[in-house]
Amino acid sequence: MKNKFHVPLLLLALACTHTVNAGETAAEDIPKYVVEDGKVDKATFNGYRRYHGTCHACHGQDAMGGSFAPALTESLKTVDYDTFVKTVMEGRQATASGGAVSAMPAFANDPNITKHLDDIYRYLAARSDGELGAGRPPKLPKPKK
Repeated sequence: MKNKFHVPLLLLALACTHTVNAGETAAEDIPKYVVEDGKVDKATFNGYRRYHGTCHACHGQDAMGGSFAPALTESLKTVDYDTFVKTVMEGRQATASGGAVSAMPAFANDPNITKHLDDIYRYLAARSDGELGAGRPPKLPKPKK
């Protein structure tokens, strides 16, 4: 008896050889921000709003750091997109050289974060790259249809 699933499985296997390894987001799939003359696209502006709705309590206004957590404008210079997502979703604990323990809570169950994580990343990346200054960014005009 011939296996009816042989061809579809072969096609699936071939397709999978061209995918990125788990945990490694392809560069073209990393969320991109748009900043033109200090104005931002809708997604980056939403990231600003979401960041300042939750994250700023620990990471400080404009992602400049706070008394509880580091400046994300600096962290994103060395943390890749996948590590950022994993840290936000799963949380993280760290021990400083003096023995002090700090903890980033997991936000995997918070839809105010998870549904907008790419937008938050866009905002933080724009700040980290020096493309976006501090404060509430003005929005770019809506694209004409």
